[in-house]
Amino acid sequence: MGKSTSLINLIFQADIVVQLVMLMLFAASLWSWAIIFDKIMKFRLLKTRSDNFEQVFEQAMLEDVYTEARKNDNHPLSRIFIACMKEWKSNNVKQIIAEGLEKKSSLKERLNAAMQVASNRSLQKLEAGLNFLAIIGSVAPFVGLFGTVWGIMSSFQGIAISKNTSLAVVAPGIAEALLATGIGLFAAIPAVFFYNVFSNKINQFSERANNFSLQLLNALSRELDR
Repeated sequence: MGKSTSLINLIFQADIVVQLVMLMLFAASLWSWAIIFDKIMKFRLLKTRSDNFEQVFEQAMLEDVYTEARKNDNHPLSRIFIACMKEWKSNNVKQIIAEGLEKKSSLKERLNAAMQVASNRSLQKLEAGLNFLAIIGSVAPFVGLFGTVWGIMSSFQGIAISKNTSLAVVAPGIAEALLATGIGLFAAIPAVFFYNVFSNKINQFSERANNFSLQLLNALSRELDR
């Protein structure tokens, strides 16, 4: 309790500029943690829905999967599938089959493009908020350092005015200043760690989406080549 009280005292006794720096860093840290918890829940939900959808895709007919996907258009794989099937259904497939290889290749390119666009849009949604974590991870230590430098300068000015260089006079001001750097690191370290974790998850899911797109394109190509 004593340590907590002294920490609070350090914050309230700090220079107004240092206090503003601490307040900014606390707010940034809270916002970062809100993004972090939101992303953790979303990635867990995404994995569950994607696993279930791929299981249905491997076991059911394409028309049945399409019906199911339209009912549950709540994850990237279903959006990729819907975009591809909409493009497929918008073409006269029987006529394309009859017209030969060139028309088939053109349709495959359009299907691939439709899936790529849907995949990119979904990944952009997954990336929302990561830029903020990257900014906090890179900027927060320097903002904290600015608060520390400012606090130490204020302490030295106070020493010059009072003409008292005893440790009892110097220590509180320096401790208040160093606290700003500590808060900056407290905000930055989780932001950097989880930015890397989420970026890795997005890369893995991007690869998963690409593999699913290839699998779907292969299934439709077999329909064209019959």
